[in-house]
Amino acid sequence: MALHYGQAIFEGMKATKNIDGKPFLFRPEEHAKRLNRSAARMCMPALPEEIFLDALQCLIDIDQDWIPDIQGSSLYLRPFMFATDPFLGVRPANEYTFMIITSPVGPYYAHPVKLLAETTYVRAVKGGTGEAKAAGNYAASLLPAKLAQEKGFDQVMWLDGVHFEEIQEVGTMNLMFVIDNMVITPKTDGAILKGITRDTILQILKYKNIPFEERVITISEVMEAGAKGSLKEIFGVGTAAVVVPVKELTYKTDTIKIEIPSENAIGSILKKEIENLRAGVVEDQFGWLVPVIGIGAEKPVSAPMS
Repeated sequence: MALHYGQAIFEGMKATKNIDGKPFLFRPEEHAKRLNRSAARMCMPALPEEIFLDALQCLIDIDQDWIPDIQGSSLYLRPFMFATDPFLGVRPANEYTFMIITSPVGPYYAHPVKLLAETTYVRAVKGGTGEAKAAGNYAASLLPAKLAQEKGFDQVMWLDGVHFEEIQEVGTMNLMFVIDNMVITPKTDGAILKGITRDTILQILKYKNIPFEERVITISEVMEAGAKGSLKEIFGVGTAAVVVPVKELTYKTDTIKIEIPSENAIGSILKKEIENLRAGVVEDQFGWLVPVIGIGAEKPVSAPMS
């Protein structure tokens, strides 16, 4: 049924090793919760969080030698769930399969990126499925992303589907802007994915007393700030990307270029903070790191779903 009616959701996570070589997960319980929020929106049953977390513990305990030791690399984790009824008919499925894929990966973006603000195609609208990490959202993004890449851009910056004015996100990450030393990120409104890296960074900003705002931010405001010189940084944040600087943004016929950030730039500070947290170089003040210790072989990692 997933092939016909699109009941398919997933998460993106990473397992890393600290400086002592011990494997850790980063905020896995938040990924379990988000998977279930996606499931609710797609009319799928909730997956018990214990199954999600125990499955990760078991699998990474087995696969931990695949976690790269190279800085910036990790073992990418893809938990996903999809409808598996052998049935044709528009209704929620009765049977679902939950699986996890692991894959060693390097940095998602090896360089600062160029973005094209999309003014024709739409990723999501309020009331739609944009807040869910659903497979169909990514299918709809493929053509605009392909067209942008053919023009020399790395990714599309999505705007709202009514006026093409309010900034939403990039296909692979949430966005943050530094204007006059204030960090601004679009407020989630049902059409924007509630990124866990986004939430992590907002908590770090608060902890470090760096001023920030969650609010509506428009493409006109950003382009004007770029023209005036008050736009200091744009960076994307996400599990795969972590923190990636944007070096160029094009909207219609106008392009603004942003200086490559220094080590003292806010985006650089945030990226280093997350990397140091994962490596165990700085103290985990937030309780975000979960050690991989496996679970007893006799403990089940799956259960019937209804």
